[in-house]
Amino acid sequence: MGRELKTVGVVGLGTMGAGIAEVFARNGLTVVGVERDEQAAERGRGHIQHSTDRAVKRGKLSVEDQQALFDRVTFATELEALADCDLVIEAVIERLELKREIFSALDKVVREDAILATNTSSLSVTEISVATERPRRVVGMHFFNPAPVQEFVEVIKTVVTEPDVVDDVLALARKLDKVPVVAADRAGFIANALLFGYLNHAVSMVESRYATREDVDAAMRLGCGYPMGPLALLDLIGLDTAYEILDTMYKQGRNRLHAPAPILKQMVTAGLLGRKTGRGFYTYEAPDSPVVVDDDLTPKAGADEKAVRPIKQVGVVGSGTMAVGIIEVCAKAGYDVLYVARGTEKVDRVRASIERSLEKGVQRGKLSSEERDAALGRIIGTARLDDLAPADLVIEAVVEELSVKQALFETFDEICKPGAILATTTSSLPVIDLAMATKRPTDVVGLHFFNPAPVMKLVEVVSTVSTAPDVADSVAALAVAAGKHPVRCGDRAGFIVNALLFPYLNDAVRMLEAHYAGVDDIDAAMKLGCRLPMGPFELLDVVGLDVSLAIQRTLYLEFREPGFAPAPLLEHLVTAGYLGRKTGRGFRDYT
Repeated sequence: MGRELKTVGVVGLGTMGAGIAEVFARNGLTVVGVERDEQAAERGRGHIQHSTDRAVKRGKLSVEDQQALFDRVTFATELEALADCDLVIEAVIERLELKREIFSALDKVVREDAILATNTSSLSVTEISVATERPRRVVGMHFFNPAPVQEFVEVIKTVVTEPDVVDDVLALARKLDKVPVVAADRAGFIANALLFGYLNHAVSMVESRYATREDVDAAMRLGCGYPMGPLALLDLIGLDTAYEILDTMYKQGRNRLHAPAPILKQMVTAGLLGRKTGRGFYTYEAPDSPVVVDDDLTPKAGADEKAVRPIKQVGVVGSGTMAVGIIEVCAKAGYDVLYVARGTEKVDRVRASIERSLEKGVQRGKLSSEERDAALGRIIGTARLDDLAPADLVIEAVVEELSVKQALFETFDEICKPGAILATTTSSLPVIDLAMATKRPTDVVGLHFFNPAPVMKLVEVVSTVSTAPDVADSVAALAVAAGKHPVRCGDRAGFIVNALLFPYLNDAVRMLEAHYAGVDDIDAAMKLGCRLPMGPFELLDVVGLDVSLAIQRTLYLEFREPGFAPAPLLEHLVTAGYLGRKTGRGFRDYT
């Protein structure tokens, strides 16, 4: 049995330190909070007051419990006040020398059996621990912001941390109703090591003007269900903090994907640190305000209401899930839809699928019976590609094979009228390869819907180097009319969503492969620590390991970035036939 930790000290009462102190006090522990002077200590008290006032207002804390919480907290300005603490956690700014100085001083103050912990999110716990005479009793205890809300805690052990110290800290974290995982002392630990490579990649996209900040953020919120887009999240974290974490990770691992994007350093130097200064990737109402206000980069109202080609009839080629969804979306938006499937049997099957889907919409109250009938009345099926001749827009949604799609676009070129827009729903193939199969590459565009199309709001509008501006504007306008959110990008492997998502998933596989952390711990880190809807291995098993490997190979072949090379473990699992849920086994066993 480990010993119970009853009295806890917190050094540093900024936003994070005050949040940690609140967590301990809420759970009945006696807390001693230390700051450098009375003014800073009073600010720390104010952070706790503000946080608990909100909890009282929302009915999550009674006035009596709030007072009892404050009765358990003592504020001090000298480290000597921590002499009787069972555990002391440091939560000052991310500067190694400052942390080492504090730990060296604590070493002379606290009891011999006390545990010293650091809340660092990126620095080496080992380097901090050797500033003391007791490195075996030093551990990382990384809370996530805001500490009273976030359930996840990373417990970081060094090569000399005593097992009973780790056990005692794990027991304490569970007593706080947190979900702790143990990780070794490596830059970024679990969550940040995976998160910041993704954030850095998003910054590079915006820096190279591949896509706008708004479109990158919308793509990840709507395409992946993330609670925040990467640029908005960086503004919340603080660009200076993000730069320091990435720089530390790069210096330790020399992974180019962690080398901070140049614009990050420039913005930090200019004092554009995010929400806390009122300006970062976005501009805010005031410092520390979450309210975004317009600036010079904000898209102007009516930007999608440019001169567009008239679209009344839409042709859709394909009979799979995506094609059926797109037919339904366009018909519900008021467009006449002609779909083409191979043979009358498939034509009838597509029609039946659409009827079932629309009927479900009526039963769930999302569609009236009149709207259902009107949508069905706008849909005509055929087995003849020649019937696409009068269509204003033709959308290809067939199998992801370049030769098949190229042959289809050659046929479109012969059949479709001059000025008709030819679109592909490809998620991985170069749109320009399809455009050049025609004699009208200016009329070809990517229109990547997400599955299921009737539900998912996001549509990626992909322009090649040849796509005419009014073509991209026209399909973006159609997407808006259909209730979708279009984002624009160039014709590059992965477009926005897959280019950001799959390298992150690949990094998670590499972390597992290196035996740094297990499947469950990594999934918990990203779900609880970063509030993502699914952990990376849960998502990989759903997507399919074969599909994921194919996308990762495409990204690697296009960018030739060593960090994009598929993890060998992913390749081995696919070779063994362990493809995820569809085969009953992937990173987890579903049989």
